Amino acid sequence: MSGYVVGATEVADTFAEAFPMRYARLVITAATDAWALEAARSMTGFATSVIGCKCEAAIERRLEAEHTPDGRPGVTVLLFAMDREGVAKRVLERVGQSVMTCPTTACFDGLPGAERTAALGGSLRYFGDGFQASKVIAGRRFWRIPVMEGEFLVCESVGVGRGVGGGNLVIGAEDDDAALAAARAAADAMRGEGIALPFPGGIVRSGSKVGALTSKSMPASTNHQLSPTLRAQVPDTLVPDGVGALFEIVIDGVSEEAVREAMRRGLHAGAGAGATHVTAANFGGKLGEFHFPLSELRDPP
Repeated sequence: MSGYVVGATEVADTFAEAFPMRYARLVITAATDAWALEAARSMTGFATSVIGCKCEAAIERRLEAEHTPDGRPGVTVLLFAMDREGVAKRVLERVGQSVMTCPTTACFDGLPGAERTAALGGSLRYFGDGFQASKVIAGRRFWRIPVMEGEFLVCESVGVGRGVGGGNLVIGAEDDDAALAAARAAADAMRGEGIALPFPGGIVRSGSKVGALTSKSMPASTNHQLSPTLRAQVPDTLVPDGVGALFEIVIDGVSEEAVREAMRRGLHAGAGAGATHVTAANFGGKLGEFHFPLSELRDPP
């Protein structure tokens, strides 16, 4: 295998391939940190891949009360979709079903300077059935929607930015316990401002490829080249000898640089936690306009 070595970890000479996406950042606040987290977890549920979920979303970070619009504990959420219309639909659905319904919450726009916007409170206000009220604060409109505990305060619209989706690392080791420990360390290191890891715990075991060998109707199917149990059956396997398990970490970010630096942090953290092999998934460079060569991540963060 060509590439380079970080400690005892072999890093493949390959690249991750990613795609342009649109995204929104929501700031969810509540009376307590626990309720803000409950709303954020609910809002980001079933949002692992645009293939089946129509969007990809994750908690970005927690905010202390002094850093939120209303002086209460908060959480920021990033939501990605393929276009502005997709972001608008998913944000409206998820805030309406998972944030407005959660006790004590309010919802604010985390991208106030974005070039384009999508309606949020401007549409949710109709739930107030004529009893809703608007308020302009510092030139921005908010809606107060009456609910059984009081009012749900929500911004009229949210900014929609240009981001990057589908950056990735594939972390391998001799068995599933070792590979998972290394992948968890990598995912923990990747999290931060501007980054969303949409899969459970930031980690996906079912890495996929475009299409399927046996069905023309399948948009994606198992990545057989990276399945250790198929190593003897697949002539073009990419699983090295001695690797018994692999986990993929998919990274969405607000910029190309944010994704690259998250991958750098993850690669070195995974290597330090016992990964024996690190590679990345791509589509031959034909589908995604963003390429992240692992050779560019050699230097530690």
